[in-house]
Amino acid sequence: MSILADISVDVDMIESYIKPVILGIMGFVGQVLIALLILVVGLKLISWLVKKIKASMEKTGKLEAGVISFLSSLIKYALYFILVMIILGQFGVTTSSVVAVLGSAGVAIGLALQGSLANFAGGVLILLLKPFVVGDYIVEHGSGREGTVSEISIFYTKLVTPDNRVIMIPNGTLSNSSITNNTKLEKRRLDMVVGVSYDADLALVKQVLSDIIAKEELVLKEDAKDVYVNELADSSVNMGISVWVKTSDYMGAKRRITENIKLTFDEKGISIPFPQTDVHISQEK
Repeated sequence: MSILADISVDVDMIESYIKPVILGIMGFVGQVLIALLILVVGLKLISWLVKKIKASMEKTGKLEAGVISFLSSLIKYALYFILVMIILGQFGVTTSSVVAVLGSAGVAIGLALQGSLANFAGGVLILLLKPFVVGDYIVEHGSGREGTVSEISIFYTKLVTPDNRVIMIPNGTLSNSSITNNTKLEKRRLDMVVGVSYDADLALVKQVLSDIIAKEELVLKEDAKDVYVNELADSSVNMGISVWVKTSDYMGAKRRITENIKLTFDEKGISIPFPQTDVHISQEK
């Protein structure tokens, strides 16, 4: 009887230890499941809400695309922070506790996030000073990267290159670099140089080039046009051409004029020099 009593006591003791553990595990699993549910629903809700807000800003027609993109990113990350706070609350972590931790670790967090903070500040400066907007074609001279601005987000600016590659440049880099905006103004001056032989009739060459640019539809007729001797080079006389075109027509005009120069020079018998190497072989007797 004493043995059975001892076994009964041991089972009761084991049960008293195991039962709270099992209940604790079940409670934790329940919290995790609820947190996952909140996460999934929250992410979908944030995505839907950001799209609605972005659409509303676009509908007003008063905000630039870059401002809309930046504000949408800012709202999205703010909602992500709120979602994280709600999920942490499921595990008993209060907002005041998070703020206290952030405050005590402020220096370390500031050092860790200084790059992100610089990029955020750079984004604000870009939106305020407007060195470029969405749709502009820019060149960042620090690295030579260039492309059309497709998005200005909270930390990065997205460029799309002419061959359809995407370049992500930190806003902090752009706000502290020298930038050329190729499409800021409505028209650009197109400068070209073409070499002709020293034997060519310069008067004829100038007349041919003048006729080519006069007939080119993409050249702005009301603006100044010029054909001149740009340089007396080692093996050619380099002729310069200056015309004005719409910014959107810049590359098209350059390509068409280049092609017409080659075709017309061939037709008129005007030689375009190219590098040559003369080899003389002497035989010793």
